[in-house]
This record gives sequence, structure tokens and C-alpha cells, in this order.
Amino acid sequence: MDIISGIAAPFETVFSYALPFLFVLTVIVFFHELGHFMVARLCGVAVETFSVGFGKEICGFTDKKGTRWKLSWIPLGGYVKFLGDENAASVPSRERLSEMDSAARENSFYHKSVGRRSAVVAAGPIANFILAIVIFALMFMIVGRQITAAKVDKVQPNSAAATAGFEVGDTIVSIDGTVIEDFSGLQRVFSTSAGEQLSVVVRRSDELVTLLATPELREITDRFGNKHKMGVMGITRDTQGDVTTERYDPLTAAWMGTKETWFIVERTMSYLYDVIIGRQGADQLGGPLRIAQVSGQVLQISFAALFNLAAVLSISIGLINLFPIPMLDGGHLLYYGIEALRGKPLSEKMQDIGFRVGLGLVVALMVFATWNDLTHFNIF
Repeated sequence: MDIISGIAAPFETVFSYALPFLFVLTVIVFFHELGHFMVARLCGVAVETFSVGFGKEICGFTDKKGTRWKLSWIPLGGYVKFLGDENAASVPSRERLSEMDSAARENSFYHKSVGRRSAVVAAGPIANFILAIVIFALMFMIVGRQITAAKVDKVQPNSAAATAGFEVGDTIVSIDGTVIEDFSGLQRVFSTSAGEQLSVVVRRSDELVTLLATPELREITDRFGNKHKMGVMGITRDTQGDVTTERYDPLTAAWMGTKETWFIVERTMSYLYDVIIGRQGADQLGGPLRIAQVSGQVLQISFAALFNLAAVLSISIGLINLFPIPMLDGGHLLYYGIEALRGKPLSEKMQDIGFRVGLGLVVALMVFATWNDLTHFNIF
């Protein structure tokens, strides 16, 4: 039995971690590239290849307009290759562009106006945000949202809440002007605001009282044994008999999904700013190994939790791609912005230098995130 268990263990790991991760990544990448593809078609750009994955093709087909749709062996991304591209990174092929006849130029991405090229490039990250909104909206419609009143049932001694003056029975009304609808909402604000002074309005004996509270940064261990650094106030809520589930109509769910997406964008940018100024460490930035681990863990909770994770990761990928780094969509948009201001594109030499710098930055970010993963798993 021990031998059989030893043989089965790697396969169990594949099914419990790798497959959920690949499922989430494939969905996100497909919709990102689909955004590029759809707007490219609308702008009259010929698309040569739509690939999910990199490397050698496993299977595929060619549609009526000549686009090769394929699934490739390395399932860690994907790309759309336009007419005139040299490679999957959308680096222009100078030789092919110079040899194009007038008919080909009409369908070439690089012969379109700055506005159309910008629209095609921006469509990928925008598709990621739309995907997140749709997933969140479906969750609010189908699964619903559990609501627990934002009431304080216990204040831990010597905690940030005790220092701020919270009392048992207080009901949190708003934080920094944002209305708090339930206890999970205030937990989320506190957890992402470590070290920041917050203005908290509470209802106390029919009166509104304003408290100044600063969540403490602590290391918390979740149900799977993972350790996370987050802001903690030190207040708890007794949820017994006080939890309701509410489902929403499509229009309300879409609005809530939009607000949820914006909240994640805002808190992500706030965290990155805190990392830059040294308020928080960058050890929370995870790479593919940690994402795979989390994917497998949330699947143990439910499929709904896995789709929720897909929405969060879709937002992250959309944001990362908008960074003004050559090789990423944001880098292309930066080039097009400069071209619009100058009335002509940057020289080939400057663009090539930019792509090399961008490649170096992207590789460095991947190495850093992977190092964080290895450290997280105590491999080093």
C-alpha cells in the first residue's frame, strides 16, 4: 500500500494543484487574447494566429479569414499574432513590412492609425476587467452574498481597536467615507490598510461617533496553513444566527461586480505603492507556484471560489499588462502615445532598445516572483 501511495502521490498533486491552475490561467489568457482578436478584426487587421499556449501546436484549425486557432504544448500563456508581427511578443518584422504590397498594407497592424493600434492593444487588458466583472456578477446572481451586520461583539485587549476606542455594540457605518454594508466588507478594508490611519464612523447608542483607527500589520495563518501579512484591528463578530444570503438581479449584480473589480484595482495599486515607499514588503508578490497552490486550495472550498479567484487573477493580469513596460501592452501604448505627440514613431533603434529593457524587466519580475514562491515553500 505504501508503494501504491507513493506512486499515486505525484498524480494527486497534479490533479489537485496543476489542473485548477491551468484551468484558471487558460480562461484568463483566452479572454485576454480574445479582446485583442475581436478589436483587431473590427479595425480591419489580419490575424495570422490565435494560440492558447506556446511552443509546438497540439491541435488547431484555420478559419475562413485565414486565422490559425491552435492549442500549444506549453500551457503558460498565449498570444495573438498579427500580419506584420515577427513573433508572439508582437515585435514588428521590419523585413516583412518593407516587402508588403498595397493590399497587404491595408490589413497590416503596423499600417493602421495610432488610434486603431491603441484600441487593439488596450482591448486585451480591458477584456480581463470585463471578464472579472462578469464572473463577479454571476456569483452575486447565482451564489449570492452572505451578509453579516458590521457590529462589534468583542474587542481584543491591547489591540488597534481598543486603542482607537471601539466598544462592544458599535456598528460600523463607514470607513474613510465609504459605506460599510457588512462585517466582511470592513474586514477587507482593514486587512488591506495596515499602517494607514482610517476615519471610522460607528453608530453607538443612536449616535454617530468618529474614531481614528490604524490596523496593525500581523502574520495570519489561514485554514490551509498559509501565512499572510495583513492589517488586523482586533474586533470580532458572533455570526451565529445572524447570517443572511442575498441574491441580486442582473443589473444590480453587474454594478456590484464593477464595484468589486474597482475595489481590487484600487487596493492592488495601493499595495504596490506601499511596496515602493517601503511601507510594506514585496514578499506577498507570488508567482506561478503560489498561484497553483491557491488554485488547488480554493477548489477544495467550491467551484464558485475557484471562479472568484479567476476573476481576481484576471484583474491582476489586466493591471500588469497596462504597466508602461515594453513587451507588455502598456509598453506598446506608451510607444503609441509618444508617436501621437511626435507625429512619427520612435526610431527602430530606440524601439529595439526598449524591447530589450522590457524583456529584462519582465524576466526579472518573473525571477523575483518565483524566488518568493520558493521561499514561501521553504525550498531554500
